[in-house]
Amino acid sequence: MRVLVVGGGAREHALCWKLASSPLIEKLYCAPGNAGIASEAECVPIAASDIDGLLAFGTDKTIDFVVVGPEQPLSLGLVDRLEAAGIAAFGPSAAASELEASKGFTKDLCARAGIPTARYRRFSELGPALAYVRAEGAPIVIKADGLAAGKGVTVAATLAEAEGAVRDALEDRKFGTAGAELVIEECLLGEEVSFFALVDGAHAIALASAQDHKRVGDGDTGPNTGGMGAYSPAPALTQEIEQEVMARIIRPTVRAMREAGRPFKGVLYAGLMLTREGPKLIEYNVRFGDPECQVLMVRLMSDLLPALIAARDGNLDQLDLRWFKDAALTVVMAAEGYPDAPKTGGAIAGLDGAAEIAGVTIFHAATKQEGARLVASGGRVLSVTGQGPDIGAARTRAYQAIDRISFPTGFCRRDIGWRALERVR
Repeated sequence: MRVLVVGGGAREHALCWKLASSPLIEKLYCAPGNAGIASEAECVPIAASDIDGLLAFGTDKTIDFVVVGPEQPLSLGLVDRLEAAGIAAFGPSAAASELEASKGFTKDLCARAGIPTARYRRFSELGPALAYVRAEGAPIVIKADGLAAGKGVTVAATLAEAEGAVRDALEDRKFGTAGAELVIEECLLGEEVSFFALVDGAHAIALASAQDHKRVGDGDTGPNTGGMGAYSPAPALTQEIEQEVMARIIRPTVRAMREAGRPFKGVLYAGLMLTREGPKLIEYNVRFGDPECQVLMVRLMSDLLPALIAARDGNLDQLDLRWFKDAALTVVMAAEGYPDAPKTGGAIAGLDGAAEIAGVTIFHAATKQEGARLVASGGRVLSVTGQGPDIGAARTRAYQAIDRISFPTGFCRRDIGWRALERVR
């Protein structure tokens, strides 16, 4: 088969890395890709948001199957356009992508379907939103309704912080149209985990568990980011909790989307809070998480491609995935100033030596070649992934690799996996 992966981050590098091992693939492309992906696939300079360009490329190269990585092209209807042109694609339709593109849509769906989630209200006007925040008090969560590149959520510890977040969105238009409406909800208490399921419109199968670190600093401090590291499996997600999540959250969502005329196909990524009352949905994403995808791909024993095809074709009830028992942990190396104002252009060296460590795989998130130099081209730059018999061993290998990398204008957290390690002390 001739396969195209859409996107250019570490998630797409992990997908290309895994797909490149499939005996079913004759030619693998990635648009736009990055410097690391170029070792796995032929990179083509088409932006992930260039729907017309991707459609033309797929037609010209007689692509058999397209795997869409990021959320933006999904919400723009890339899968709809490809399928209409006769090109099979993995990912949800634009209508089904509303589960991520509109937090208000998802909260209303949860209310109708009885899916456990935080108590909430929706606002588009400043006065009523501020009045609600003052009545509810802090802590409280302020969310931009639309896609804001992972930066539209404020977990406000104080009333002043909450009011500032409301004003940023509704008065100063910090997030543009994405923040023209807000979802304001209660702050759930507990441990946050990531839950992934492959969905084919009617059936859903759970993938391996994972947990990520959203805050930029050690000890889970500082602003939320797109993710500073992740590990799999997540000890907090026991088999009993997984069964409860499938029964009370995932399957009801799949059923509700089908009944709404928006059947969901692709990866359903549920951000969950494990509360005293049981697991509750924080929000949905409609694609593989980043950096969770990196740890899932190195743990997946089965060929990825047939699984993605089964989700597209509606045959997941006939699929059985196998996973390596070894744990995996990934640490994100980011550019100075991330997430607010990352400093790009910093030189990176030592990757070959780092990759020589047993059990280490390095995925590129935002890199490019400038002559003989490899430089950072975005906020999250590398995803250094270690595998080992347990999370502690995987973490040791990841940080050993990081210590061999020269990236003077970069930084990383030094405590990825601390929650899992505390459980075994």
